[in-house]
Amino acid sequence: MGTNNVVFLEVIEWFDESGQEMVHRIPEEGSGEIKYGAQLVVRESQAGVFFYNGKACEAFGVGRHTLKTANIPILTKILSIPWGATSPLRAEVYFANLKTFANLKWGTRSPVAFKDSELGLIRLRAHGVFNIQVVQPILFINTLVGTMHKFSTNDIEDYLRRVIVSRFNDHLGEHLDTVLNLPGRYEELSKGLQEKVHEDLGRFGLSMTGLYITSITPPPEVQKTIDDQSRLNVIQDMDKLVKLKAAAAMEKAAEASGGEAGAGLGMGMGLMMPAMFSSSFQGQSVKAESQQQGGGENEAEQLCQDCKLPVPKDARFCHHCGHQIVVFSKCATCGKNLSSSAKFCSRCGDPVSKTPTEKICSVCQKENLAESTFCNQCGEKIS
Repeated sequence: MGTNNVVFLEVIEWFDESGQEMVHRIPEEGSGEIKYGAQLVVRESQAGVFFYNGKACEAFGVGRHTLKTANIPILTKILSIPWGATSPLRAEVYFANLKTFANLKWGTRSPVAFKDSELGLIRLRAHGVFNIQVVQPILFINTLVGTMHKFSTNDIEDYLRRVIVSRFNDHLGEHLDTVLNLPGRYEELSKGLQEKVHEDLGRFGLSMTGLYITSITPPPEVQKTIDDQSRLNVIQDMDKLVKLKAAAAMEKAAEASGGEAGAGLGMGMGLMMPAMFSSSFQGQSVKAESQQQGGGENEAEQLCQDCKLPVPKDARFCHHCGHQIVVFSKCATCGKNLSSSAKFCSRCGDPVSKTPTEKICSVCQKENLAESTFCNQCGEKIS
């Protein structure tokens, strides 16, 4: 790449060999003395962010770009002798990988509490997969990557799991009354959970392009109850089933025993079994439920976060309302896009340095995420 030389100009490019890196910095050892006229090559699945004198100056899209700094070959080395021949005009390039990182797994390490309307307080385990994508490279670098020379999915996967599990607990508490209604609702719950987590990731310049719930596992005794309920739903006419079973039992008993004794035994069982079954299942009713869910298709165009109108993908500002599209940072309180030099939010007035604090459950005193609605430990609603 030619980044460590005195005379020649640099050609800066990057290839992801592992398939897991989200951001990579050049030079890797720290900042560099990128010279005036250096060439930056950005590919289709990448975005380049140029940092000069410690500040993000520009975000580059696909193509070859010329970088402009005050570092001149040879001359800069001579002028930087007072600083030990190290130029104080530091520069570096961060490559953001814009591809979709798929098949990342999430799940509950320990069961989460859920208040079931029919079964009471139970604990559930859930597992699934999700996909993420970097959509705001500068915001992602400023909020999560920092000065790391590389950042991969392994560095953020644990945090994302925790966020998903917390939002999963809130979503179940708001949209599910009992686990007996779980069959047929996985897609609906997955879409709702994805929307909740998408808002959390937007603060870091990430987008949740897909989230899927593969299993929600209740305790064994609850599973048995659900299985029994499913068997009853399959049976359309309990009276006919009981008569059929009784006739089959009577026939087998008659074949197994010989002579008049066998015939008498078979006849006695045939008379007794229907009465026994009918008294046991008297008043039994079978119900069937079906759930229909609809979902909108993903919008093909980029939307302005303020006015929700379509804007070109390479736009820096919305031509409808003037909202800033290229994000340097976001307000932790209201999510407003902030400029790189902002110290206070222009919408809510909170300091940019303010960070959300975790909520403490008033019942079990356990910590939860700042925007949690239900406690992960006891299932109570957090006030």
